[in-house]
Amino acid sequence: MTGSSMSAPVTPRSATTGWWALLPLALAQFICSFAGSNMNVMLNDMSRDLDTSVHAIQISITLFLLVMAALMIPFGKLTDQLGRKLCFVLGLSIYGVGAVVSALSPGLGFLILGNSILEGAGTALLIPPVYILVTMYWTGIADRARAFGLVSAAGGVGAATGPLIGGWICATISWRAAFVFQALIIVVILVLALRLKDPRPAEPDRPYDLVGAILSGSGLIVFVLGILAVDNSFVFALVLLLAGAGIIALFFVWVRRRESAGREPLLSTTLFRSRISNLGLVTQNLQWLLLMGTSMLVASHLQVVRGYDAIETGVIFSAATVGILGSSLAAGALVKRFAQRTLIVTGFLITGVGLLLLLIVGAVPGAWAFAWGLLAIGIGLGVMLTPSVNLVQSAFPEEKQGEISGLSRSISNLGSSFGTAIVGTLLVLDVRGPNDNYVLALSPLVVVAIAGMVVASLLPGRSVTTARTSG
Repeated sequence: MTGSSMSAPVTPRSATTGWWALLPLALAQFICSFAGSNMNVMLNDMSRDLDTSVHAIQISITLFLLVMAALMIPFGKLTDQLGRKLCFVLGLSIYGVGAVVSALSPGLGFLILGNSILEGAGTALLIPPVYILVTMYWTGIADRARAFGLVSAAGGVGAATGPLIGGWICATISWRAAFVFQALIIVVILVLALRLKDPRPAEPDRPYDLVGAILSGSGLIVFVLGILAVDNSFVFALVLLLAGAGIIALFFVWVRRRESAGREPLLSTTLFRSRISNLGLVTQNLQWLLLMGTSMLVASHLQVVRGYDAIETGVIFSAATVGILGSSLAAGALVKRFAQRTLIVTGFLITGVGLLLLLIVGAVPGAWAFAWGLLAIGIGLGVMLTPSVNLVQSAFPEEKQGEISGLSRSISNLGSSFGTAIVGTLLVLDVRGPNDNYVLALSPLVVVAIAGMVVASLLPGRSVTTARTSG
């Protein structure tokens, strides 16, 4: 840690003006999560309009999530140099441009530019400040849990209502209007963000680890591309997976060398010395893998196999929306009554039950039977999203919030990328029939839910106290 970061003055909490400051932060998380799932119900419409395949649209969704995951750590670190508010505003602006480009896309290439690259990069720049500012604005355990509960609820509801709102817009106007909707929300957030105060001053002279940024981003991209390549060539996919893992390993070697030389790395290895935080990061990854993987799987099955249109698919997904909204809003009260480990274990258990219900109804005629499984998954995810985030963010002092927020959001979005990549790949494998693909793609999600319960059971049963600011 550099001397400048240790001595930087902190703006008193009175600089904030109350809970109103949470509105732009929650809206930002909402729209970014919305963008990750709303295209799932537009697969047929977008593929016809852009003269491409459904699988190509699914790949563009995965690339959007992948760009977020790859850039979240480097951009999270930029909050120290540029300041949290400036990064937030810049990210919103880039996202807004990407939404407009996506709305005007004449073909798949422009869609990838606007949605996958610009919106993905904008999200990676604006999301770390959301979690940093929440951690800095609200220092009490109860207040912070309530704030994270609202932000997590906004993210969960955004992901869950993406199919519903996106489906309605697509069916009544056009899929392009869904991107216009995103751009309009961005304008609202930008206006609200003008009143935000940055609790810590920017440090423009602070060194930035560019080599580390390149290694971390390229390693994650190559690794996920390896998952996407499985349906084309197993050997090539294996090469990419090994190459990606090798680049990530090289990144950690580079980080250790910079630390040994007394230079500040992109990501401090001290972030991985907290057992509680490490376990919390794993649960975050698995939660978003389940959420985005389930969203892509069910939306694709209902449209491609059962022939439902965008709005019908979106309405069925409203069950997940109700589940996430209700349980997320109750998160603040639940954290006061139950240990965070209990909530996370219970969340994975309920989610697993929901997945089993989806597995059972896969061969049942009609689509409304899916609603019960989606409702259970929504409740389960809403119960555990907030405690997982709170565990990780509260494990570190304020001067580490830029790094841990970038790492936390990167791990979460990497889970989203894994979910969509795994499900998208399994759905297009050549098996006996569409229901076989459905079962094949759903099976690893059930395994992930079980793994999540096991990991969460290793967390301490007691409440975790908020990390104290050093300096």
